Amino acid sequence: MRIESTSEVRHRISKDARQGMNTDVVFYASEALLKLIERDKALEQAVNVACLPGIVGPSLAMPDIHQGYGFPIGGVAAMDYRHGVVSPGGVGYDINCGVRMLRTNLDEPEVRADLRALVDQVFRDVPCGVGGKGHMDLTQKQLDRVLEDGAQWMVEEGYGEASDARLSEEGGRLRHAAPGTVSARAKERGRPQLGTLGSGNHFLEIQYVESIHDAAAAAAFGIEPSQVVVLIHSGSRGLGHQVCTDALQQIGGAMKRYGITLPDRQLACVPISSPEGEAYLSAMRAAANFAWANRQAMTHFLRSSFEKVFGKRARLTMLYDVCHNIAKRERHIWDNRECDVLVHRKGATRAFPPHHPDIPAKYRAAGQPVLVPGSMGTASWILAGQQGAMDETFGSVCHGAGRMLSRHAAKAGRNATQIREELERRGILVRSETRDGIVEETPEAYKDVDEVIETVHRAGLAKKVARLRPMGVIKG
Repeated sequence: MRIESTSEVRHRISKDARQGMNTDVVFYASEALLKLIERDKALEQAVNVACLPGIVGPSLAMPDIHQGYGFPIGGVAAMDYRHGVVSPGGVGYDINCGVRMLRTNLDEPEVRADLRALVDQVFRDVPCGVGGKGHMDLTQKQLDRVLEDGAQWMVEEGYGEASDARLSEEGGRLRHAAPGTVSARAKERGRPQLGTLGSGNHFLEIQYVESIHDAAAAAAFGIEPSQVVVLIHSGSRGLGHQVCTDALQQIGGAMKRYGITLPDRQLACVPISSPEGEAYLSAMRAAANFAWANRQAMTHFLRSSFEKVFGKRARLTMLYDVCHNIAKRERHIWDNRECDVLVHRKGATRAFPPHHPDIPAKYRAAGQPVLVPGSMGTASWILAGQQGAMDETFGSVCHGAGRMLSRHAAKAGRNATQIREELERRGILVRSETRDGIVEETPEAYKDVDEVIETVHRAGLAKKVARLRPMGVIKG
């Protein structure tokens, strides 16, 4: 495939590159990142996405792009809501995997003094691991309320503060969720897992603000140097995984009826307005609401952890919560016309610009907070969405550093004890449910998050606000 560079950080693959493409591929990468991106099949997957019926604008990929299921991770695709398709592969198995950041009223030296006690307490209070069971025992009726109302239900039941939901994307609740479209098996898997971190790349990190890059935006977000913050990265657990599994079985068998043929069966899709499409979207929204409720439950227990170590003086308040595995109906301007589209973001974060009405009022002048984790040994970033994202990427940016090594490759020749000891020498305490949780997520498995951030900053998709450094890490 011929790659044309249209700027230092923008690249294009023409729709003439392969038969069946309906649009170009546009992706963002520095010269160094481009060499890494070409190592796997992520760009080939982005080309396959360009073949989807009803796609509006290009098939897009962020600088953290890497190979995924059907869609590349770091991929974005907008579909015409009346004539386009919905693809579960464009959302992924972990529906509404996302990140939530909490500010504290504590600074780095204050927390550093009791860091080990805090990390141990959080590890006790927030269950993690593949089958982690939460502290909440939901009835079936309560679970259905969670699926319908997400973080909002949790707050109403006393598991949080009103601002927790208000300062989440979509208010912590997608409308038009239908608990009845979620299978009994999905509910069975999810019911005991509310308030659990999970495994794989999910984590909870205690961090501090190392540097401020935009003072006005940082002030709007309530961020200052040396301040301790907490980043929670988790999703819809077994419930979301089962929703995706169920949908792929139904949609894979329905494609022939709609005359859809594609270069990759993992892109299985149906018209948005079809019975199968509407059923998937209703169940996907319910799973997304479960994920917001899950992060809300962890927030509740995390506050308790801080109080046990630092007393009632410790305060944790919401900065923001964003999802990065989702398909959402949005209105955008493309090619000088207003479009009603279903935006698939697979490992990509919404990044709306200043003054957009969907941003909480207190942040509107600065732009939407964008939370981008790196790896447990490097850094994370707070960004603010910019107009360039609306003009070029349907209001989307990267969601992380992006894997450079597969989990299998990351394990080769690496020892969990050595990794833990090395991180501790750098002032980072790690607690994990399993050794694999450390080895598979070794910092060397990820691209340079600073290079990824610099790319989206230079492209004008989002601007740098603050760089964060990890102190304590909880993993599955």
